[in-house]
Amino acid sequence: MAIHKKFPKSPYEIIKPELRWFPADETLREKGYDKLLPPLVAKLRKLVEEWRNSGYEGASATSKALLQWWFKTDHPMYNADGEEYLFQYYFAQRESVETIIYLYEIVKIKDKYDLLRFDSSGILTPGMFAESWRRFVIKMATGSGKTKVLSLVLAWSYFHKTYEVDSALARNFLVITPNIIVLDRIRTDFDGLKIFFEDPIIPENGYAGQNWKDDFQVTLHIQDEIGTIRKTGNIFLSNIHRVYESSDVNPSFDDEDTADYFLGKKPVGATNESKIDLSEIVRNVDELVILNDEAHHIHDEKLAWFKSIEDINNRLKMKGSELSLQIDVTATPRHNNGAIFVQTVSDYPLVEAIHQDVVKHPVLPDSASRAKLVEKKSSKYTEKYEDYIHLGYLEWKKVFEEHAKLGKKAVLFIMTDDTRNCDEVAAYLGGRYQEFKDAVLIIHTKNNGDIAESVSGKKKEELDVLREAANKIDRPDNPYKVIVSVLMLKEGWDVRNVTTIVGLRPYSSASNILPEQTMGRGLRRMYRDANLQEMVSVVGTDAFMDFVESIKNEGVELERRKMGEGSTPKAPLVVEVDKENVKKDIDKLDIQIPVLTARIYREYKNLSDLDVSNFGHAKVKVQQFSEEEKREIVFKDIATGEISHKTELDSDFVANYQSVVGYFAQVIMKDLRLVGGYDVLYGKVKEFIQNYLFEAVVNLEDLNILRNLSELEATKTIIENFKKKINDLTILDKGEAEIKDYIKISKCRPFVVKEQGYLVPQKSAFNKIVGDSHFELEMAAFLEKCEDIISYAKNYFAVHFKIDYRDADGEIRDYYPDFFVKVSQKELYIVETKGREDLDDPLKIARLKQWCDDVNKSQSEVMCHCLYVRQDEYEKYKPRNFSELLKNFKA
Repeated sequence: MAIHKKFPKSPYEIIKPELRWFPADETLREKGYDKLLPPLVAKLRKLVEEWRNSGYEGASATSKALLQWWFKTDHPMYNADGEEYLFQYYFAQRESVETIIYLYEIVKIKDKYDLLRFDSSGILTPGMFAESWRRFVIKMATGSGKTKVLSLVLAWSYFHKTYEVDSALARNFLVITPNIIVLDRIRTDFDGLKIFFEDPIIPENGYAGQNWKDDFQVTLHIQDEIGTIRKTGNIFLSNIHRVYESSDVNPSFDDEDTADYFLGKKPVGATNESKIDLSEIVRNVDELVILNDEAHHIHDEKLAWFKSIEDINNRLKMKGSELSLQIDVTATPRHNNGAIFVQTVSDYPLVEAIHQDVVKHPVLPDSASRAKLVEKKSSKYTEKYEDYIHLGYLEWKKVFEEHAKLGKKAVLFIMTDDTRNCDEVAAYLGGRYQEFKDAVLIIHTKNNGDIAESVSGKKKEELDVLREAANKIDRPDNPYKVIVSVLMLKEGWDVRNVTTIVGLRPYSSASNILPEQTMGRGLRRMYRDANLQEMVSVVGTDAFMDFVESIKNEGVELERRKMGEGSTPKAPLVVEVDKENVKKDIDKLDIQIPVLTARIYREYKNLSDLDVSNFGHAKVKVQQFSEEEKREIVFKDIATGEISHKTELDSDFVANYQSVVGYFAQVIMKDLRLVGGYDVLYGKVKEFIQNYLFEAVVNLEDLNILRNLSELEATKTIIENFKKKINDLTILDKGEAEIKDYIKISKCRPFVVKEQGYLVPQKSAFNKIVGDSHFELEMAAFLEKCEDIISYAKNYFAVHFKIDYRDADGEIRDYYPDFFVKVSQKELYIVETKGREDLDDPLKIARLKQWCDDVNKSQSEVMCHCLYVRQDEYEKYKPRNFSELLKNFKA
C-alpha cells in the first residue's frame, strides 16, 4: 500500500489518476484500483483530468474564467519580511473545485440518480443516498485547506449566479460548523470577508470583461449578528446549534459528567437557546447553497442536523425553488460503522498529504525505546504511567528550545481515560517539571469533542476563558505549554504547535474514533515553508500505540526513531548565530555589511510622459470576424498563445470597450507591480489601441475591434510594448547611493530550513552552512580551509542583504549574493557562485561591482570587492587558498 514511486512530492503538481494511492498492493492496481476507492472517486478523477486537459471544454464563461484565474494565473504576494513569493493552491484543492464544477456544469447532476453512473463498486443503490438534493462530499486530510475550497466554491456560485443566464446556483450561503471552536476558526477567515481579498479568489476588475471586485456585494452574518438581508448576496456563518431547536436540558458546569458542558453533545439535539430560527432566514431568500464544514457529523439521516437541511430544501421547494447545492468537507467522511459517505466525489487521503509534507509526519518510538517503558503496578495513575509521561516530557523538551529560537512554542498533548485522572496528571506535571508550573491547560471530556455553547452568566465566562486559551495555545505569550484532556478535540481546533502526543487511554472500534482523528490536531503544520518536513512524536501505552498504528491501513508509513535521553531532537533544522559555542569568538568572526540607499527606483510621476505614438511597434492588421465571432471574446495566454477562456456575448450586447481597456491596464500594472497611476495608464492604453495599435485609427465601440483585441498578436503588442516603455520611462538610476545602515551577521535571528545536508563551520558565526546547491557547500568547505581569511558567512534570506538591479526584461528585481568573506578588518569580499549562467547573471555582477564602488566611495574603513566564481573554472583550477581564488576569479 505504499505511495506510487512516481507520485509527485510537490502538493502543487497535478497528480495523474494512475499514480494516486489506493488501499492495496501495487500488484492489484490494474484489477482493484476502482473497487478500493470511495465508489465515485475513481471514474471522476479520470473524467475531470480529461476535462482539465481539454481546457474545461463546455464550461460556462464564468467558470472558465475563474478556473483560469485561480489555477493558471501567477499570483505574486509578499510575506511578513517583504519578500515576494508565488501563491498557489494545492492540487487537492484544485481537484475538489474542478470536480464540483464538472458535476454541476458538464454532467449537470440533479440528484443521486445522476451520481450513480460514476459508481465503480457496482454496489451503490439510490437507497444509500438519504438526500434528494445535490450533495457532494469532499474528503481532504486535516490541514490540507478545506476552508479554501469552501471559499472558492462560494465565489464560483456567487459569480455564476450573477453572470450566467438561468443559473440555478445561489448568492446566499449557509456556512455550517459543528461547534463553537470550528466557528471561531472559520470566523477568522470570513470576518470582514478577509479570505476573499487576501487570497486571490476574486479576479481583478476587467478580467474576462467583468467587474468582479465591484460585483462581489455580499453581506456577512455571524450567529445572532444578523443584519439586513440583501438581494445582492448573504453569507450566514452559523454553529449548527443555531439551525435547529430542541427541548434538551442544557449541560451545566456542575454536572457530574462535564463532557457535554465543555465539549458539547453528539449532534442529535441542540441548545434550546437558539436565538435564530433558520427558517425565518429561508423565508427571506429564494436561493441557497449550504457549505458544511467538518461534515462527518451528518452520518445519519435521523439526526437533527440532517433533518434541518432537509427542512430548508422543503421550504425552498414550497416557494418554487430548491436547495442549489450542498458541499460537505471533512477529513473522515465515514459512518459509525466505518463505511465511507457514498456522496464522496473527491479524495485527498492522509497518506498523500503526509508524503507531500502538507501535514506533519507521525513518528513513533522504535522497539528499543518502547522496551524501556514499564507500566508500573500502582493504583496511582501517574505512578502507573510515569515512564510514558516522562518520555513525552523529554520529547517535548528536546524540541521546545529549538522551536523557541524561531518564535514558536512547542505544545505537549496528553490524553487520559477520565476526568479524575486528567486532574491528577495535570497536578503531577505542574509539580514535577518546573517548565509546567502554571502552564497546564485542562479540558474535561469523556465524549466526542463537540464544543457546547448553551451556558450563561459566570459559567459562560469560564467557558469563554477556556475557549480563548485553547484557541490561542500556539501563541508565545499564551502561558500554557501542555494540554491534558480525556480526548483530544477531534476537529475544528486549529492548533498547529503540538509536537508531542502522549496517549494514556485504550481505544476500540466501538469508540467510533478514528486514529487520524486522535492525531488530527497534532498533524497541522507549524511553519509555512512547503519544503520543510515537520514531525509529531507519538508515545503511549501499548493499547494506545496499537490503535495509532492501525492508521497504517490508510497507507501511512509510520517512522520509528530512538527517543528518550541521549536521542537527537527531531525538530526543524535551525540556523542561528553560534553563540553557545565556547570555541568560537563571535566578535572576531562577525561580519558587518553596509546597506545602501536604493540606487535603482521607479518614479511614478513620469507615467504621464508616456508617448504612445512613438512605440515603434509593428502595426497590427485588423481582421474581419463573423457576427457570431464578434460576440465571442477570446482570451489567450500571452506566453503560450493557448485559449484560456471565452466570453459569449448576448445578441443585444452593447459594446463595452471600457472593461477591455481596463483589463489591459490592470494586467500591465500587476505585471510591473505598479501601486498607482491607473487613471493615467487607462487613458494611455485607450489612446494607443484607438490610434496606434492597428494600421488605421479604429472605433472602440465596434464589436469587430473588440474581437480583434482577443487575438494573441494584439494582446502581446499592447502588454509587452507598454511594459517596456513604462520601464524605460519610470525606472531610473540615481547615479549614486549612500550608506544608510549596517547589517551584522551576529544580529541575525534564528531561522528554519528544510532537513538537508549541511556543513558545521569553524570560520563562520553561523552554526550551520546550508547551500542552495552542492557547489555552494563545496565553496563553504573550501573557505573553511582557507588560512588567509578571518571568516565567512552564507547570505541567507534571513540576513536581509539584497541589492536592487534591473533584469534582462528591464524590471527592478532584488539580487542576493551568495557569500561574504572577511579577509581582514579592512577588506570584505562579496562572493557570487554560479553553475550555469542565465541572462540576468551578467547584469547582477555588473550591479554588484557598482555596489562595491558606491560603498567604497561612501567610506574608507572597509573596502568591499566583488568575486564571481564559476563552477566549471573553479573545478578546472582548484585553488588552494583564497589568494589563488582571487587571482583567477576577481570580477
